[in-house]
Amino acid sequence: MRYRVNIEYDGTDLIGWQENRQGPSVQSLLKDAIEKFCGMRPDVVGAGRTDAGVHAVSMVAHFDLDGDFDANTVMRAANFYLNDKPVTILSCDNVAVDFHARFDCIARHYKYVVLNRSAPPVLTKNRVWWVPRKLDVEAMRGAAMQLIGKHDFTSFRSSECQARSPIKTMDKCEITIDGDEIIFEFSARSFLHHQVRNMVGTLIEIGLGKPYNINEIFAAKNRSAAGPTAPAAGLYFISADYASADD
Repeated sequence: MRYRVNIEYDGTDLIGWQENRQGPSVQSLLKDAIEKFCGMRPDVVGAGRTDAGVHAVSMVAHFDLDGDFDANTVMRAANFYLNDKPVTILSCDNVAVDFHARFDCIARHYKYVVLNRSAPPVLTKNRVWWVPRKLDVEAMRGAAMQLIGKHDFTSFRSSECQARSPIKTMDKCEITIDGDEIIFEFSARSFLHHQVRNMVGTLIEIGLGKPYNINEIFAAKNRSAAGPTAPAAGLYFISADYASADD
C-alpha cells in the first residue's frame, strides 16, 4: 500500500533530505522510524531534495508498505519513534499506487527569511540569514520582477547541479516585510540546485547597492556573474502542489 505524508523538519543538524553515510538526513530518520514500527525499511521519495541546513514547513513524500496499515496508525507510530528528532509527520493518507511525490508535483513553493536589523538573532538563530546593513527593499523588488517567467538560469545554478536543462519558469518571486524580517517567496514547477539561494544572494547584493543587472546575469550564463549563495539557514520548503486534491 502506498502512503503520502506531509513532513515538517528543522534542517539545522541534518545533512539534507538524501540518505547517505555522512550523518542524519530527513530520509534516513523517516526510514529508521518506519522500520522500528513495522520492520520494513521503505524508500521514502520526497517532492524535493533539500540541502543541509534547509527546513521544511510541509514537504510531501510517499512510501510503500506491505500490508494494510491504517494511515493514522502509520503516522502516530512513526512520530513515536521520531519524538526526539527534528522531523515530524503532519499528516498521512493512503494514495493510489501510481502517485509519485516528485514526478507528479506541478509546483513547488519556497520562502527565504532574512533578518535585517543591527542586532543578531537569538530566537531565530539557524532559521534566518542575518543581514545587519539596511537593505533597499524596493530595489530588490524591482530586480525580483525580472526573475519571473521562462529563463536560462545557468548563472543561478550550482556547479554540482545535475539537471538536464537550465531553462526554468519562475511563476512567483515576491518580497514582503514583516517587522525586521524580509521574506522572499518563490514558486515554480521545479528548481535548479541552489537556484533559490543564489537568487536571494544576488537580490541581497542589489539591496546593498551592488551594481548587479538581472538581464546581464541571465545573458552571461555563468555562475560568477551572479551574487553569492545565501546561507541554507534562511531557506524553507513550504509546500508542493499536485494536479488533484486526491493526490
